Amino acid sequence: MRSPAGILRDIWTSAGGDAAALDRVRLTGEEPQIPSSFRVAVAGQATIAAAGLAAAEIWRLRGGEVQDVHVDMRHAVAECRSERYLRVDDKPPPPAWDAIAGVYKTGDGRFVRCHTNFPHHRDAVCKVLACEAARDKVQAALMQWKGEDFETAAYAAGGVVALMRTCDEWSALPQARALAELPLISIEKIGEAPPKPWSKGDRPLAGLRVLDLSRVIAGPVAGRTLAAHGADVLLVSGPELPAIPWLAIDTGRGKLATFIELKSEAGRAQLCELLKEADIFSQGYRPCALAALGFAPEDAAQINPGIVYVTLSAYGHAGPWAERRGFDSLVQTTTGFNHAEGQAAGIDGPKELPAQMLDHATGYLMAFGAMMARARQAREGGSWHVRVSLAQTARWLWNLGRLDGGLDTPDLTGEAVHAAFIESMPSGFGMLKAVRHSAMLSTTPARWARPAMPLGSHPPQWPAPS
Repeated sequence: MRSPAGILRDIWTSAGGDAAALDRVRLTGEEPQIPSSFRVAVAGQATIAAAGLAAAEIWRLRGGEVQDVHVDMRHAVAECRSERYLRVDDKPPPPAWDAIAGVYKTGDGRFVRCHTNFPHHRDAVCKVLACEAARDKVQAALMQWKGEDFETAAYAAGGVVALMRTCDEWSALPQARALAELPLISIEKIGEAPPKPWSKGDRPLAGLRVLDLSRVIAGPVAGRTLAAHGADVLLVSGPELPAIPWLAIDTGRGKLATFIELKSEAGRAQLCELLKEADIFSQGYRPCALAALGFAPEDAAQINPGIVYVTLSAYGHAGPWAERRGFDSLVQTTTGFNHAEGQAAGIDGPKELPAQMLDHATGYLMAFGAMMARARQAREGGSWHVRVSLAQTARWLWNLGRLDGGLDTPDLTGEAVHAAFIESMPSGFGMLKAVRHSAMLSTTPARWARPAMPLGSHPPQWPAPS
């Protein structure tokens, strides 16, 4: 199996990073760290280290001194479960899932997973099944369905569900074959523009303006990571958009947060004005949703030549599922992870990974890709499009290999995390205790200069240059 350093090398050099920079990275810790037959701890460590090294390289490119990067595997795993360890005024998180979210058996003996944390997704499931939102009613209704038929019908109705597949079943699908032709991270030039110089500042990303149009975990983690290295990150959401409050608190550290009604002409005009002054546009909307509003990558490159546009999708930008909605738990289910973990645990049915690792790793890869593309922009000019997906991260994680006996590993406890990796900070919600960033840079340590605030707390405008 590839070593953690070898895995990081593959990520770094695949995006054009200079291999000599890897000599400045120190990776500590041994796997496994949490109970899984997959290499989830290494996945977290390597993706966080890639983003940290990109920030260190940008600091060097801006004229700063060369610095070292250290990522401890245990700390990285804790950060990849940061939402579990967040405390607000010492209160733990509420239940993570809606009452009818989760796994069900279907009439043909298969398993399906329903993601119903957003009301419109829950309503779609109940509409297809013609039942009320109660677990026993959903289960009874699903016994009248074949698993794959229900998956198809629920998606057609606007829901998000996944049939549990084996890895072999997933690999045989056209979507999996399409992903096999794509890199882990795609960085493509999409337009001409002069190089944008780096502004002055005391942190790697000081002066960089990031529009963050994302929700839940992966996209928000990317924005949180860019903010940790000094970027001005403006989270754009809408008052009518459903959100998961606890996740918004955890990933809101370091960001400004504003509301813009993108379905209105005035709101689109506001976003356009912000985009004209942005360096990075990071979005995780359903595929084609922003394009329909005039903010496709090519549109953004016309509005602001030299932009770095980052796209997150569930299943990748090629193949028949390219426009399919999805979340980490569903991608785990449909790509074979839940089946494989269940088999390794000796149970008849799905078993989840012990972290939303597809989300978190993809978030760090988004931040990494954004920084590498911005460095290329400063060197070569051009507008750039960075693309990542949960399913492609899943394919990468699967290909890292399996750990014999990994499921026997004792879990990482909240007490251990709070003793070693937690910092306290005020916020717009109360006093937060949250996991510190695990990429340690020797000269420009990561930190969040702004407190997490409720969505919509700030006006839709950039802060004045510091």
